[in-house]
Amino acid sequence: MRLTRKKTAAETEAAQSEGLGVSRRGFLKGTGVAAGGLAATGLLGQGMIRKADAQTAKSSAPVEVKRTICTHCSVGCGVYAHVQEGVWTYQEAAFDHPINKGAHCAKGAALRYHGHSTRRLKYPMKLEGGKWKKLSWEQAINEIGDKMLQVRQESGPDSIFWLGSAKFNNEQAYMFRKMGSLWGTNNVEHQARICHSTTVAGVANTWGYGAMTNSYNDMQNSKSILFIGSNAAEAHPVSMQHTLLAKERNNCKVVVVDPRYTRTAAKADEYVRIRSGSDVAFIWGLLWHIFANGWEDKEFIKQRVYGMDEIRREVQQFPPSVVEDITGVGEAQMYKVAKMLADNRPGCIVWCMGGTQHTTGNNNTRAYCILELALGNVGKSGAGANIYRGHDNVQGATDFGVLSDSLPGYYGLAEGSWRHWAGVWGLDYEWIQNRFDQNTYRGGKPMHTSGITVSRWVDGVLEDKEKISQKDNLRVALYWGHAVNSQTRGPEMREAMKKLDMMVIVDPYPTVAAVMNDRTDGVYLLPACTQFETYGSVTASNRSIQWRDKVIEPHFESKTDHEIMYLLSKKLGYEKELFKNITINGNEPLIEDIVREYNRGMWTIGYTGQSPERLKYHQQNWHAFDFTSLRAVGTEADGDFYGLPWPCWGTPEMKHPGTHILYDTSLAVKDGGLGFRANFGVERNGVTLLAEGSAPVGNEIGDGHPEISANLLKQLGWWNDLTAEEKAAAEGKDWKTDLSGGIQRVSIKHGVAPFGNGKARTIVWTFPDAIPKHREPLYTTRRDLVAKYPTWDDFEALYRLPTLYKSIQQRDTSAEFPIILTSGRLVEYEGGGDETRSNPWLAELQQDMFVEINPFNANSLRIRDGQDVWVYGPEGGKARVKALVTNRVDRNVAFMPFHFGGFFQGENLRNRYPEGSAPYVSGEAVNTVTTYGYDPVTLMQETKTTVCRIEAA
Repeated sequence: MRLTRKKTAAETEAAQSEGLGVSRRGFLKGTGVAAGGLAATGLLGQGMIRKADAQTAKSSAPVEVKRTICTHCSVGCGVYAHVQEGVWTYQEAAFDHPINKGAHCAKGAALRYHGHSTRRLKYPMKLEGGKWKKLSWEQAINEIGDKMLQVRQESGPDSIFWLGSAKFNNEQAYMFRKMGSLWGTNNVEHQARICHSTTVAGVANTWGYGAMTNSYNDMQNSKSILFIGSNAAEAHPVSMQHTLLAKERNNCKVVVVDPRYTRTAAKADEYVRIRSGSDVAFIWGLLWHIFANGWEDKEFIKQRVYGMDEIRREVQQFPPSVVEDITGVGEAQMYKVAKMLADNRPGCIVWCMGGTQHTTGNNNTRAYCILELALGNVGKSGAGANIYRGHDNVQGATDFGVLSDSLPGYYGLAEGSWRHWAGVWGLDYEWIQNRFDQNTYRGGKPMHTSGITVSRWVDGVLEDKEKISQKDNLRVALYWGHAVNSQTRGPEMREAMKKLDMMVIVDPYPTVAAVMNDRTDGVYLLPACTQFETYGSVTASNRSIQWRDKVIEPHFESKTDHEIMYLLSKKLGYEKELFKNITINGNEPLIEDIVREYNRGMWTIGYTGQSPERLKYHQQNWHAFDFTSLRAVGTEADGDFYGLPWPCWGTPEMKHPGTHILYDTSLAVKDGGLGFRANFGVERNGVTLLAEGSAPVGNEIGDGHPEISANLLKQLGWWNDLTAEEKAAAEGKDWKTDLSGGIQRVSIKHGVAPFGNGKARTIVWTFPDAIPKHREPLYTTRRDLVAKYPTWDDFEALYRLPTLYKSIQQRDTSAEFPIILTSGRLVEYEGGGDETRSNPWLAELQQDMFVEINPFNANSLRIRDGQDVWVYGPEGGKARVKALVTNRVDRNVAFMPFHFGGFFQGENLRNRYPEGSAPYVSGEAVNTVTTYGYDPVTLMQETKTTVCRIEAA
């Protein structure tokens, strides 16, 4: 057999630039197969890895060792960065870090290159006459600011779209939302809208907070784990060490539910191949067996759950035959999985974007929660809903309100919320109010109505102005750390980009937005620093907040995001209000001051007890935290949970340890215990919504109770426990608006959680579906099910825009597009892939964009493995990619990864990048083919269940 040398990343780049394609290395090759790959994951153990020293003269300069956190997924792996003479020379996975314990995935092992990448933007640039022109920072800021002010004058503040980032640190995310707010708009968004907004809405409306209930580490205590819509082995690789430890220690039963046989499925005790888009029917099928056999936790439900009887009635409509017809899963396997989960408690459920990115996304996430409530698997070690977030700070950026329907801390958009934050910011409410458009649209003023979402910004540009609930269309878009190729409806996105007055891309790399827009002018590129060139905090998926050191100084002419915010706000005329409480060193705001400001306001979710000093101390002593419990043993942090996971109640002086496991009544509140949040009232239809006979240890009320306010403190006789200063601040306030923290302090003194002690609810009476329902996808190959399980009627206005459902679903495309198309992650790349495909160490591992095709379809279509094919979508999009013929998908499904860009419907766009900045690997974006479809609560995009046709190229 003749062997050929594998192409390097540089050779791949050259071939792609010439439009010749590349020889296929073998799909996903090198990801943990060779010994080098295993070493990179840390799974061989410390003793088997040896440092290789180059045989060159060594510098005598001292080596500084900095502590940072991986900038890719949300696991939060610790890294030691060795820096010599300002150069990051060496990195090692932190073997004493309490989350990763020396483990790394391929992306984590390649971090060092991002800090010194030559592919980065080097200075501000402007597209003029189809050519990229170098600018000074002063000129760039002046031109951008002048245009923004012109558009504001002509079309109002809502015509600027502020698209932020899950790559901001917490402090930058907070300032970005504040910056958009003081500009006078709620058109502020980031990636969470298109990854976990349905989680936040569904989970928060079930039991109080829309976040991961336990932690990766706590999964070591699980006896069963259900993965549904999560391919953790590729999307969150280091998280799998905790799953594998659970299997080893507890004989934990792992069930993987996915339309595709994944690397995670390879580790499962039971793999269930589900029809994409049928999650609710699948969960109801499990509950049918659980209820039929009396396996539910009756005492838990009686004490802590509202509405389960109505769920029981709904589940009766999903007997095994119906479930098999909808999901494709037979009765025997459904019974087996239900019994496995019932027999092996505590158990947790894990989901990711495979569960959220659907028109029924909020129904899915609520159904997952209801399953855990039925089994009594919430508020316990080894149990819970472990929701894996995608980016390193998508949890934090969400917490800090980089969303169009929320202020920092999930404070809403009502006047009371704005007045709260005006108080924190030290600004007059009326001044902030006057920054907004004062007109009313469809019964609401822009200040108090949710803005346009990132999933729909395209329609904010293209939709008829008369149908949008604001003064004018979007005219300027700031893409500040966002990958546009991660959004659906690529062809319409290109049209929207062409129509904008101006595009501003703020990023360490040019991103796909710089080349797919088909413009010749009006595009600006501003080089932002990576997170290695600044410092601050980042929130892992388990709510732990970790401090990063600055590893290296800013490269080229790049600036930190918060410095760019200062410069732009100064040009726009409101930097004094924006940074009123924050020290400015030169042009750079002081990160520690930003932390202290949000500490004064984030009472709702407990981002108030983590001072910069406490966070830095945890970082410097991460070795002291237990690998399973995350509790510190010894040191000044003794008893704290690592990273002070929110809620960390009260002020920093209270020394609350943080909350490792949400809703755990076995601990006192002062030690991290909680009931469910009493966020939905005290009763409904004569039935209590407060816990019955259940409360955290030491709760002096001893039963369910509403959230704590000044009036309730007086009724309980605890008012005089406040100091005179606290009384003055707390009068007329409640636990989330009292800036003194006194209400929280006194509540916890008496063993009471400030947010009350309620029941989780299975019925969300304010949502389009009060009880989660199975509804067929808008594009479905099962037209016979549409009449019985139809979608919703069209909506006139959701987040300011008309939104279509039935008018899309009634078009039958199943004959022309017979295959379900779904998408997902690869271990080598992350997000839109601009950064990781620009890393030669990663680019070498996966050089081609591809579509997975079942052998039956490949043979029928006369398609060979590795051949170029066209994938067509029903809305006119198409993509030319490689065929990967595999049984990982069945004959009804095709799969494509979503990390690629740089080609568009067969057109090579690489020559449009600024010189020297094109990624090493380019490819078509799957979202050129994906279609219209949005969740009716959050406008989450539909990426997991559309349809396609595949033909040989």
